[in-house]
Amino acid sequence: MAQFGFENDVHSILKLDMPITNAPMARWQRKASSSNTSSLSGLSPGKSANVSLSSSKTPSKTPGKNKKQTPSKMGGDRFIPTRNSKQMDVASFLLTKENEPVDTSNAAGTSENQKAWSMSLNGYNIEDAKILHLGGKPLNAPEDLNLLDWSSRNVLAVALHNSVYLWDATQGDVTLLMKLEREEDYICSVSWTKEGSYLAIGTRDCKVQLWDVENQKRLRSMASHTARVGSLSWNDHVLSSGSRSGHIHHHDVRVAEHHIATLAGHSQEVCGLQWSPDGRYLASGGNDNLVCVWPRVQEGSVSNNSQSVRCWSEHQGAVKALAWCPWQPNILASGGGTSDRHIRIWNVNSGSCISSLDTQSQISSLVFAPNYKELVSAHGYVHNNVVIWKYPSLTRVAELNGHEDRVLSLTMSPDCSSIATVAGDETIRLWKSFEVDPLKKKAKERMLKSTSSVIHQSIR
Repeated sequence: MAQFGFENDVHSILKLDMPITNAPMARWQRKASSSNTSSLSGLSPGKSANVSLSSSKTPSKTPGKNKKQTPSKMGGDRFIPTRNSKQMDVASFLLTKENEPVDTSNAAGTSENQKAWSMSLNGYNIEDAKILHLGGKPLNAPEDLNLLDWSSRNVLAVALHNSVYLWDATQGDVTLLMKLEREEDYICSVSWTKEGSYLAIGTRDCKVQLWDVENQKRLRSMASHTARVGSLSWNDHVLSSGSRSGHIHHHDVRVAEHHIATLAGHSQEVCGLQWSPDGRYLASGGNDNLVCVWPRVQEGSVSNNSQSVRCWSEHQGAVKALAWCPWQPNILASGGGTSDRHIRIWNVNSGSCISSLDTQSQISSLVFAPNYKELVSAHGYVHNNVVIWKYPSLTRVAELNGHEDRVLSLTMSPDCSSIATVAGDETIRLWKSFEVDPLKKKAKERMLKSTSSVIHQSIR
């Protein structure tokens, strides 16, 4: 009989689906029991529980003081964060949006809602953060707009979101010239006329505005583009504007029918425009990595099929930085974006690349310094600085450091002694980098003396 009893005990032990009555309490049961007991003791401090809490207490170092209780986690080792109703709406949207039919009638509103939800969930719009995009057109390059220009009358124009400010470098006065009515609009480009009396302003809503600065009055608003106007350049009474659509328009600001020509050589946004000093050629750079050179439009002609004189595709990144050499009108310098980082010097007459230099950094602006026959470049990622190069050897002369983010635009003072830069760190910096040309300085002093003499005689 004892043998049969032993066999029954063995069989009962080998059955895995039966509870082990004499086994110690499982770890999760101990934690649950401890948590429940802690909760009960906190809710009913007058009642004592028949469970030892010594495992959840931290002994006090000072006798006589109350012992502190270490709170235990509910649910063991797992931590389940609390979700608010807005986050739950975002999660529900992300799970169901692919199965819902597309409502084309409310596409704009849906896009705005998706952007708002993305900002709430991620802190940024996820569409702007993509580095790989399947299907459709390639994503546009980062917004490197032309937000700074220095006039021949020593006035610096600066575009800040939807406003344009003027800084008189002689007097030090700051003036708000204009502000766009809609908050969602913004300024994309600014450019002074040669005389410095008028300022052209390109906007997000596809328009080009012309302002009389002295009287602070808008003279006209010219509409011809279908996308934002990110680049501008003057050639006497002809204003050239580059758009995100890839088109360049010529405007004769003297006549009512201002749109006199369209240049269609770029497939993406025209982010750089620069007329040559002699007015013969217009250089354009785009997000399609191309550098194009266009002939001057003939007086009185209207053309929509102008052909470029030169078109270079050596750059491997967007070309925003363009500069004509003041003492060699047939020489053009161009600078590539993050994927390229090269300064290239071109001879427009021969079509050849004279020299090329890898700067190891994104190039956002270029300008020639005639007083010393040097070239100045502004950089974004990774150096965020300004570099002065000797021309034509392109040997490094000096580095100007101080900006904490990428330098977006660069311009030179009318006496060619200083440069101004605006950067992503929301600062504008002035750099006294060159001495004034001695010949121009003497001529200016003579002019001031003669003016002073005339005034003195008239007073007496």
